[in-house]
Amino acid sequence: MCPRRETAIAQRPGTPPGPWPVAAPVEYAVAVDRYLADATLGEASRRVYRISLTGWAWALVGQRAPHGTGRRGAAPPVVPLALLDGAEAGHRLAAALADRGAQADPRTVNRELSALRSAVGWWQDQGWISGDPTAGLRHLPGQAAPVPALTGDQIADLFRVQATLREHAFWRLLYDSGAHVDEVLGLDAWRLDLVHGTAPASRQPRGSHWIRWRASTGELLGLLLAGRSAGPVFLTDRKAPARAARADVCPFTGRARMSYRRAAEIFGAATRPLDPAGRGWTLGQLRQAGLEARSG
Repeated sequence: MCPRRETAIAQRPGTPPGPWPVAAPVEYAVAVDRYLADATLGEASRRVYRISLTGWAWALVGQRAPHGTGRRGAAPPVVPLALLDGAEAGHRLAAALADRGAQADPRTVNRELSALRSAVGWWQDQGWISGDPTAGLRHLPGQAAPVPALTGDQIADLFRVQATLREHAFWRLLYDSGAHVDEVLGLDAWRLDLVHGTAPASRQPRGSHWIRWRASTGELLGLLLAGRSAGPVFLTDRKAPARAARADVCPFTGRARMSYRRAAEIFGAATRPLDPAGRGWTLGQLRQAGLEARSG
């Protein structure tokens, strides 16, 4: 797993309480306020996230953000939240990412991008925006400290965590196979051979390598699918947005394929009580543990 995918992501808050959806705010700045009000962040992290999210406001209106010390104190432009669903949003953010990368170190830029992705995902969950303007953006390459694989004791603790069937099936499949997280999340029900515990890592089996798992993991997958023969294996808890690609929507439930971002958030939140540092573990650490177990 590429280390840059393991940038820390704040736990995304859940659905607002109450039977009625919360009306979408008109302004981007208000949407930032609401996201930060509910996000699971310490005060210091909340300030960093606010600075990061405010910095993207200039890009959304096609302006260049201030540089240097003037960046933090500058008044951002007024940005309609609806601009995030506009055709130009992704291109403008990509240009801003490149510009920012020329000014700051990759770790800082990647943290800012992760903050935006987390907020965008939450706004999508609220139904305030339908698209993801960050979908085509990639973290900047840079030297990152290697992340140690989870130990055998940590793996045992993980598999005793109280979590949903979906989570345990996903975690065990990732550990058993040592496959990339994107490959596991990209699996479709029709590609799984539950009898033999295999699946091609792409929709075109010819030339693809194979994902393999143990019988106990196969039992969890069988329960998770519950007769579903099509659509993504790992689904979100919500209906897919109207713009979702057909291949990423379950034809039986109408729910969308779970994203890497959401899977990482859930894993981090579930393992935070197990981590002495209180940060939670990463999916990359779980995958690395599986690779080491397979080669040992």
